[in-house]
Amino acid sequence: MTKTLHHRACHLCEAICGLTIETEDQEDGSRRILSIKGDAQDSFSRGHICPKAVALQDIQNDPDRIRQPMRRAGSEWLPIEWDEAFALVAERLADIQARHGKNAVAVYQGNPSVHNYGLMTHSNYFLGLLKTRGRFSATSVDQLPHHLISQQMYGHGLLIPIPDIDHTCFMLILGGNPLASNGSIMTVPDVEKRLKALQARGGKLVVVDPRRSETAAMADQHLFVRPGQDAALLFGLLNTLFEEGLGRATHLEVEGLEQVRAAIAHFTPEAMSQRCGIPAEQIRQLARDFAAAESAVCYGRMGVSTQAFGSLCQWLIQLINLVTGNLDRVGGVLCTEPAVDLVSATSGGHFNRWQSRVSGLPEYGGELPVAALAEEMLTPGEGQVRALVTIAGNPVLSTPNGRQLEQALDGLEFMLSIDLYINETTRYADLILPPTAPLEHEHYDTTFNLFAVRNVTRFNEAVLARPAGAMHDWEIFVGLAKAFAARTGIELKPTLAPEQMIDLGLRAGPYGDRSEHKLSVARLREHPHGMDLGALKPNLGGRLKTPSGKVEAAPAILLGDLDRFAAQPAPREGQLVLIGRRHVRSNNSWMHNYHRLVKGKPRHQLLMHPNDLEARGLVDGQRVKVRSRVGVIEVEVGASDDMMPGVVSLPHGWGHARPGVRMGIASEQPGASANDLTDERHLDAVSGNAALNGVPVEVVAA
Repeated sequence: MTKTLHHRACHLCEAICGLTIETEDQEDGSRRILSIKGDAQDSFSRGHICPKAVALQDIQNDPDRIRQPMRRAGSEWLPIEWDEAFALVAERLADIQARHGKNAVAVYQGNPSVHNYGLMTHSNYFLGLLKTRGRFSATSVDQLPHHLISQQMYGHGLLIPIPDIDHTCFMLILGGNPLASNGSIMTVPDVEKRLKALQARGGKLVVVDPRRSETAAMADQHLFVRPGQDAALLFGLLNTLFEEGLGRATHLEVEGLEQVRAAIAHFTPEAMSQRCGIPAEQIRQLARDFAAAESAVCYGRMGVSTQAFGSLCQWLIQLINLVTGNLDRVGGVLCTEPAVDLVSATSGGHFNRWQSRVSGLPEYGGELPVAALAEEMLTPGEGQVRALVTIAGNPVLSTPNGRQLEQALDGLEFMLSIDLYINETTRYADLILPPTAPLEHEHYDTTFNLFAVRNVTRFNEAVLARPAGAMHDWEIFVGLAKAFAARTGIELKPTLAPEQMIDLGLRAGPYGDRSEHKLSVARLREHPHGMDLGALKPNLGGRLKTPSGKVEAAPAILLGDLDRFAAQPAPREGQLVLIGRRHVRSNNSWMHNYHRLVKGKPRHQLLMHPNDLEARGLVDGQRVKVRSRVGVIEVEVGASDDMMPGVVSLPHGWGHARPGVRMGIASEQPGASANDLTDERHLDAVSGNAALNGVPVEVVAA
């Protein structure tokens, strides 16, 4: 039987590591995967992969994966033909909008959407026809502050400066654990070797985290910080830079920096120390070390976005890089110049043009904060959401107060899910439409090339043939659009296949027809290991999209949040607060149905400092109840000196043993959903992003 070697990038996380996949042709004409290994000829990932990449074959072969459209009939699921399914969706959604208005239909798009180019290119071909303001996505779960701050300071929500990790001399990481995440809003395969290379060239790695994470364990310095108080540390750092004259000139034109200096003058390290739990002199010394480095990066990820002052945190991080001259500088933070440039091809985005119906939360880029999704379904009145479309998402396990969302989903008139599984969310759907599996279609990383630590590009060919009767995700959206347009009398514009769209984007981009590279899909097909287009370089000044054409250092919405920060009450004595954590074998909620990723030491436990256990009469390994304002879970507790006293940690994405879930391996795993504890009222007040960290909890014996 013929064996074939394929080259492709892994799409399961942001690192987009290059793979070599060996297949064998079978007698029935199909192909069987023999092995998945790292591609040593990929100049970006350099042969590195993590365990998730090997599990691509498990996704392909998973008997629980849905392979044809399914319609729910009570507790049973019955197959339905594609055309009948499209007609059903069009009829139900059109009827609900006719009776209750456009906003009675809502949409939720999950994290895998940005990992899949068919969803990126074609989801709006159908969703745009709905004309609803009820658009929600995973963006407001964990990263909205990143985009909002870039939109406010630089004029575009995707113009996000990325750490120049390969050239920096000092890297300060807050709320990030790239050894577990493989990088996040920083596409950085082989990150451990890159951090070790930083240290080997005499650089310094400092990690700020309430847990001694995998990344903190290899750092030159680790600082515990009180959850939700990173902004206090960042204020202390920025104040020190101003007060001690530690700044460095920048080549960028900047508006409002003196206004910032005056506004934060009273947020001194001495005033901030008690809030963040770090001594004032240590804050000052960290600022001095950062400023003295030949080049330095301040990088904050999920931990600093998912808290009550997430937008302030991301704003302060940008200001620290700016004030020290490290913004748009080699060895500092730089903006990637991707081959398909979404920044130049799109508008900068908008903020707070409308608000959610019940709580008045602001929209960003046409989406409302997902923390408002359940209440928009549960609260009667004009505009109440009565139908929902979910796409590649599992918000019951990934958004705050999952139990409330379950109640809301159960009361809908109609729900459509485009997904591969009957999971904790899609079990409420009336109809599930499954796209082809990842290895059965082409792929191009429109999103993660935009945040890469080098300028790279590659086109990924399908490894396996599309099964008879299966549809790619983009074809599903075209089918839905045609049916909805026919039902409602809308004139539907023609569209192109995703590959053709990418080809146009490549040709129009910075390495396209007007450059020496002459990039196109055909050209990329000649480079199956991908192409390296060079190191990041300064470019922000020429790409700014602010009305002034300058870096806007003092956005009014951030200055307006300073009083709320100053007025925050001190934490209650003895109060435990909850944080999450990531693991390299997990990817949110949907990588738990594959044996190779869930085997080994259990990792679902609530981690707690031994002193906190002793104070409550608890012992390592016992069952405990964890209670918050919104709910209670039962889970095993694990003693850990890696935890900051007063802080407990529970990974999100677990809790699969719910009725109706048809994921056999996942349902057998122990653990509970952290989002049965997180609070939909606990938000970053500026952006509306969920504040999943710093949630007050009680822990008692079960």
